[in-house]
Amino acid sequence: MNLTRRQLLTMAGAAALTGIRTSGAEDAAPVISRIKYATIGAPDVDAVERAYTQWLGYSVVEKTTVSATMANSWGTPDAAGRPFILMRPATGEDVLIRAVETDAVAGYQAMTTHGWNAFEIIVNDVDDLHERMLESPFRHIGGPANLGGGNSSIRAAQYIGPAGEVLYFNCETGDRAESALPDPGDDVGRTNIVILAAPDVAETMAFYGTAFGLPKGGAFPTPVGVIARAQGLPEDTIFTMGFSRLRERGNAVEFDGYPQGTGPRPHAAGNLPPGNALVSFNVDSLDAVKVDYVAEPITEYGGRRSATFVGPAGELVELIEQAR
Repeated sequence: MNLTRRQLLTMAGAAALTGIRTSGAEDAAPVISRIKYATIGAPDVDAVERAYTQWLGYSVVEKTTVSATMANSWGTPDAAGRPFILMRPATGEDVLIRAVETDAVAGYQAMTTHGWNAFEIIVNDVDDLHERMLESPFRHIGGPANLGGGNSSIRAAQYIGPAGEVLYFNCETGDRAESALPDPGDDVGRTNIVILAAPDVAETMAFYGTAFGLPKGGAFPTPVGVIARAQGLPEDTIFTMGFSRLRERGNAVEFDGYPQGTGPRPHAAGNLPPGNALVSFNVDSLDAVKVDYVAEPITEYGGRRSATFVGPAGELVELIEQAR
């Protein structure tokens, strides 16, 4: 079945609204409820703060340093003592973007390695945002354009931020009540999709399906110009893509299959990866998840337990207990 990304989003949205699971899913609801933190590895945390507060309307809610306990939980001992910030959207939602200081990685290029490769943020009007961001430190790499070859009501644009992180901004131009996307609530809202680049989409989706009850099927071939350009490939290069929704509406993981020869994310020893570094999800209970954690659970989030594992594409995934 050769589906466009719009069709997969539509299927996921219909399932979220009706309670029906998409093809290949487990009988139980997904264990992961939502995206909680999208973490950026940044050589200059102050530059990230300036860019996000000035151009995206985010505000800093915490500015501190990484504890040795948290650094150990992530498997990144050199992160201990490094400055980090937490930022929230103007809506006040508690879905946050975190920037943690890392050592710069010479030659790193976004969207060319396995791991977390982009965070998608819901916005009210992507064209208006694009016009305003032309003078910003964010580098424009694609869009605005409607998905599905121009036939979709979902419209998106792509940028690279000051730490080499990739951001997709998406908006619903049609009926928002029927959309798979959440309401932005302001000009720029929260992270609603995280994108994982993997060597084998089917195997990676199967892992997340087994561990968290996410759909295991639904991968499809499609050209993705923004990835092709980043990798110096022809614009019409075909990639394999999959899409799995989480338990709460407007939260999803996209899986992008990168071509043979793509390797793991380079990073300084003991540091988080550069750019799109780590994703934190909420789960009701760590005990319901059967994965191999980097370290024993900790209680750094207001007494809530958290633990981190390394996924099949080398991605860092943090799980935070919060019953919802």
